[in-house]
Amino acid sequence: MSAPAQEADSPFDGGKAPASPRADLVTAAVLFALGVAIILQAWQMPRFVEQSGTGLTAPGIVPGFYGAMIASLAGVLGLRAVRRGGWAVRAQRGPATGDGRQLLMAAVLGVAYAGVLVGRVPFWLASALFVFAFTAAFEWNQGPDRRARRIIEAALIGLGTGLAVTLVFEKLFLLRLP
Repeated sequence: MSAPAQEADSPFDGGKAPASPRADLVTAAVLFALGVAIILQAWQMPRFVEQSGTGLTAPGIVPGFYGAMIASLAGVLGLRAVRRGGWAVRAQRGPATGDGRQLLMAAVLGVAYAGVLVGRVPFWLASALFVFAFTAAFEWNQGPDRRARRIIEAALIGLGTGLAVTLVFEKLFLLRLP
């Protein structure tokens, strides 16, 4: 007699379910608008043609590429959301998942990094503090067991990232960091 077939484990067992199609559709719209805005800003950057610059040396190439990728992937996300029923109007709303709080925390940490730390402390230290705070903040709610280990890991990851970013930019790309 053969063994009963086991059901395949879902990648979401024990974790969060995927976002609703409506949330994906709204996210896609916001990201698409962001991507298009980045492309427009990159297009308006100087091209230095008058200084014998080529199209490949224009400073807007990389941001324009990133904007195009963001807009393209947002389009894919939007199409997937529409196929999953993102246009359907639903009367009931599920309980809040805390995603808004996490988004706010990420935004506050990003603004603190770019608006407060960078330029006031050495760049490697600003980057290390940002990565440490970001990692520790999002690992904190994983439970009290082994919390000390996760904080130590966050500190090591932060220091490693701060030093690696500084070395790559200053030694490889020959850019002076603030």
